[in-house]
Amino acid sequence: MKTVLSAVVIALSTLAAGQALAADPAAPKTRAEVQAELAEAIRNGDMMANGESGATYRQLYPSRYPQQTATIGKTRSEVQAELVEAIRNGDIMANTESGATLRQLYPSRYPQQPASLGKTRAEVKAELAEAVRNGHTIADGENGSSFNQIYSGRYGRRS
Repeated sequence: MKTVLSAVVIALSTLAAGQALAADPAAPKTRAEVQAELAEAIRNGDMMANGESGATYRQLYPSRYPQQTATIGKTRSEVQAELVEAIRNGDIMANTESGATLRQLYPSRYPQQPASLGKTRAEVKAELAEAVRNGHTIADGENGSSFNQIYSGRYGRRS
């Protein structure tokens, strides 16, 4: 009797777990929606052909499926204008070995980039004082713990 009861409990819990895993609360789909998606994937050749190669039917048999519309990119003149701008600013790769740009190798040949405005000294000091007051400064260099993590009673539960 116990084994039958155990089997029933296991079967019910498995069924409940399967339902919980199958349900996607973010996007619940009806049976009809899933069937429509499947039909569209079959029609477009987006179904996996076999498990070993990972290729779709469209990739294996491109002549059997309609061509995908090409995305509209940049015009030739737009690309040429971007190239001229990159050459002027030194943003072209100098060589393939280092990966450095011409601006990085020869900074005197190109106009200076405008410096981004940072924080003032007073703003940095105020931030540091706030971090020390709340215990957000690093206490232990080995594991990176802050004072409020090590001494939570002293700093309370402030974030």
